Amino acid sequence: MTDDSFHLFDTTLRDGAQREGVNLTVADKLAIAKLLDGFGVGFIEGGWPGSNPKDTEFFARARDELRLEHALLTAFGSTRRAGGRAADDPMVAALLDSGAPVVTLVAKSDVRHVELALRTTREENLEMVRDTVAHLRAAGRRVFVDCEHFFDGYRHDPGYAAEVVRAAAEAGADVVVLCDTNGGMLPADVSAIVGEVRAATGARLGMHAQDDSGCAVANTLAAVDAGATHVQCTANGYGERVGNANLFAVAAALELKHGRRVLPEGLLREATRVSHAIAEVVNIAPATHQPYVGVSAFAHKAGLHASAIKVDPDLYQHIDPAAVGNDMRMLVSDMAGRASVELKARELGFDLSADRALLGRIVDRVKELEARGHSFEAADASLELLIRAELDGSAERPFEVESWRVIAESRQGTAQVAEATVKLYVKDERIVATGEGNGPVHALDKALRLALGSFFPELGRVELIDYKVRLLEGTSGTGAVTRVLLTSSDSQGEWTTVGVDENVIEASWQALEQSVAYGLLRTGRG
Repeated sequence: MTDDSFHLFDTTLRDGAQREGVNLTVADKLAIAKLLDGFGVGFIEGGWPGSNPKDTEFFARARDELRLEHALLTAFGSTRRAGGRAADDPMVAALLDSGAPVVTLVAKSDVRHVELALRTTREENLEMVRDTVAHLRAAGRRVFVDCEHFFDGYRHDPGYAAEVVRAAAEAGADVVVLCDTNGGMLPADVSAIVGEVRAATGARLGMHAQDDSGCAVANTLAAVDAGATHVQCTANGYGERVGNANLFAVAAALELKHGRRVLPEGLLREATRVSHAIAEVVNIAPATHQPYVGVSAFAHKAGLHASAIKVDPDLYQHIDPAAVGNDMRMLVSDMAGRASVELKARELGFDLSADRALLGRIVDRVKELEARGHSFEAADASLELLIRAELDGSAERPFEVESWRVIAESRQGTAQVAEATVKLYVKDERIVATGEGNGPVHALDKALRLALGSFFPELGRVELIDYKVRLLEGTSGTGAVTRVLLTSSDSQGEWTTVGVDENVIEASWQALEQSVAYGLLRTGRG
């Protein structure tokens, strides 16, 4: 584990799993735990054993299946019930039975919740905290206490909220975590309250921030500035309602902005990979505009930016993208200038710096097509084909299309069937192929593959994986201009092409033909 003087605590498997639409299996939780450990977090909160069979099973399997290198597994639970004893409480016993070396207890710190939700007295709530912490400590467990609704409770009755912190610390809790459970705090208030509580109690404090005000990361950093040495986060900010403090943004800010080592050396560079890998397990598309690790985090579109980046990338980037395992990207659009296109071409493997006339033609062509509705920032493969066509002086393909047609048939009570015929030339040989599919695009794809298959068997590795159609702004009705983005993949990667036309099938064909041409280019046959 990293130096114990500062804790990076992850609760993706517990608090993050409360996000709407997320339903993790035990296998999912084990896989995410391995990824988080590989990122180097200090603590992984696995769930609430005893509260549901899934979390109980997770801890049972974790004993045999998890070999954590950096993290300590943590079990979550609540203080004992009012009027009882921790030694007799079955939920407290389940925490011990989990085998987790660390237990995080949630405790009430807002007197209104004590009296209205728990329906007990102030002193009994304090005794519940003392008794449970002491019982777990006597059993050899390390204990953290999460003070639920702390900031709201502190505003209502600061004396009692501080007394809960003091009771937990005096009973043996290593850390007392101040929770912004409703997510409504702002950084200046968090900083002031954390400072006051630290001075009043002398306890080691942590911070748990929800993002309802959009300030979870900022509130977490404010708490650290005020003396907190334990922060609770979730991967990609997953969590109930709008989510929690984002693990990757907090870790990157602490290491790169605060100069505080919170991960083992070199592991911050795993941030982007781990973020996207966890998103795949959770089955949520990675947030493209997420700070630090989103694919757009270091994507530059404006021509003015590109001109400066050409001189020095640091002029328009707050960090080196490689520090978090990400990359700088140039986006080419109708806003592009010569610098944007030159840098993007360099990214694609072309040096256009010595030919100003060629560069100008490509810029003009991009702007012309963007004005018609193309979107090259989302279709790098189409842009590369455009650049190659200008470099070669032609738009030559390894095949030449003579014509295509498609017929869609729908009969009452039966599935729709589409039939497409493609006529093309390869090496002066004319080929006619017909394919059937469950729709026009599917049928065209099959017909084109049939026509080219005997010449280019490597197309068997190429598959269409995504298809998006958008009605362009300012157009309406069945004659509106549509843009199609088509994403394909092979065993080595993915690429996207674009087509634009009033006829959605024609737009789809443009994107499909380019996709196949680019796929062949990747194999060296283009």
